[in-house]
Order: sequence, then structure tokens, then C-alpha cells
Amino acid sequence: MSLRFGSSVRLRSRAEFTSVQNQGRRVATRFLTLLAMPNTLDHDRLGIIASRRFGGAVARNRAKRMLREIFRRLEPDTVTLRHLRPLDVVVIPRREFTGTPFELLEQDFRAALGRIDRARAR
Repeated sequence: MSLRFGSSVRLRSRAEFTSVQNQGRRVATRFLTLLAMPNTLDHDRLGIIASRRFGGAVARNRAKRMLREIFRRLEPDTVTLRHLRPLDVVVIPRREFTGTPFELLEQDFRAALGRIDRARAR
């Protein structure tokens, strides 16, 4: 598992974000909304949308750091264990995200990703 969150595992351009938002599957959970769409690469990529509506700069940056860490912990397992095509994932944290223990957020993220995979397996 890499300690860096390099540009190869990030969604960078507006076009990448909008294509996932328009064509991807959406799953809403208690702490976040996850949108995902298969990509043609050999690894998953992550994009995070934390608008000012979520909170101040400190809260937004903390949420983004936590989501990147959750993805980093999950990333080596996602493609090989799921036996599915890699995904472009966009995560939108909800206001309830703030102040929630990291373990609950990680479980919520994994559950949302599992729901995406079950929907794709049908």
C-alpha cells in the first residue's frame, strides 16, 4: 500500500467528475453519498466533492483527508477481491460526517461500495 495519494489514483478534471455523476451509480448512506462508474484502467480512482455547504475549510479538509485515508486502506483490496472492473469513485460527505468516529465512516464507505458492486453483479 502506497503512503502517497498520487495523481494516478485521483479524478482530476471536471469532465471526469461530471461523467461519473451523470453515468455512474449512486448510493446514499448515513454519512456520505457515493457515485461510481467502471473505468478502463487497472486500478480504482477517487474524487471528493466537499462544497462550502458541508462546512468551513477546516471541516472540508478534514473530511477529505479522512476519505483519502479510507480509500488508501481499501484500495489494494478493491480490484483484486471484487473480481470486477476498476471504478472511478466520487464521494460527497454529508454534514453528519463531521464528528463521527473513523471506524464508522470506514464501515459506511465499505457498505456503500459493496452496494455498488452488488448492483453491478446483477
